[in-house]
Amino acid sequence: MNQETRERYPQLRVDLGKLRENITCTVERCRAQGITVAAIVKGFHGLPHAAHVYDQCGCDFLGTSRSEQLRELHEAGIQTPLLMIRVPMLSALEDVVRYAQCSLQSDLTVLRAANAEAGRQNKRHQVILMADLGDLREGFWGPEELVEAAVEVETRMPHLELLGVGTNLGCYGAIAATRDKLDELVCRAEQVERAIGRRLTYISGGASSSFPRILEDNMPPRINMLRLGEIIINGRIGGEAVDFLHQDVFTLRAEVIERRRKPTYPVGQITVDAFGKTPLYIDRGVREKALLGVGKVDYGDPFDLMPTDPGIEVMGASSDHTILDVEDSPNPCAVGETVDFLLKYGNLVYMSSSHNMQIKFIEEEKKLG
Repeated sequence: MNQETRERYPQLRVDLGKLRENITCTVERCRAQGITVAAIVKGFHGLPHAAHVYDQCGCDFLGTSRSEQLRELHEAGIQTPLLMIRVPMLSALEDVVRYAQCSLQSDLTVLRAANAEAGRQNKRHQVILMADLGDLREGFWGPEELVEAAVEVETRMPHLELLGVGTNLGCYGAIAATRDKLDELVCRAEQVERAIGRRLTYISGGASSSFPRILEDNMPPRINMLRLGEIIINGRIGGEAVDFLHQDVFTLRAEVIERRRKPTYPVGQITVDAFGKTPLYIDRGVREKALLGVGKVDYGDPFDLMPTDPGIEVMGASSDHTILDVEDSPNPCAVGETVDFLLKYGNLVYMSSSHNMQIKFIEEEKKLG
């Protein structure tokens, strides 16, 4: 608990030293297996102050899904090549081609428009074609469709450079990045190579969900790019902590606005809450409770928040309030004091884009001597 009267809350705290260590450790492990790192910064809204740390740590690309963030990163002076990781909207192509060196693509209409836009800008824009291996989000469905698109890019789109083939796993369909799935991706890429008569620069084997293949030394040899966000930002894969990384790069600090003993089960007829849901309540009797001045609109799912004080339990939240059980906490949790939380990826996405959130960067310690 901390009482810092001159600070404003709620506060997203960013430890830049720990961020640097997570980036460096992850990049080194990938490089040892010949894998290029596209570091994904959309999870913290591409905040330039944090992105500059990536820029200094040898990442091969910085990637995001928003053209607005591409522009902000460019204007902030980021030198690492930028990668657009969502299939570009036609309405955003001008900015994507202007600010990103490369984009992920899965639609011929968009590819043709990107080729025309790159021509207007007198550029050669790089593309990675996405193959849908069953996660059912973006990607060409089936090897024939992928090969046909690759041949058209290679032979009829002079302002595009076909850089590679990639896939996404685990984001929509929750499909695991198994060795078999990644072998299938390599097979699709090699079909493309035979059709265009040359070797692709990259076979991009997914995101943080593919990192266990590195830890297990079980990555197909031809996979040579990963797009890594959560593992660097949160030190987690699928919410599970990675023991050699920091889980507290990004943390929430929120202020207590009420503390008193109250029942744990609502009193009266239960209908629906402010979000139209009927939560499940458990009657644990009268407990010591604290109310925080932060809510779902700031961080999303309250039950993904992890109090650093093991004696505190998140009971629930509304739009602008979070309710804690502090009965077992050794700390006062008095009004005006603060409570700290570790975050999951979804919490951070909400918080970094919330106008109500104060963002505090904890600078790296200067080395003496």
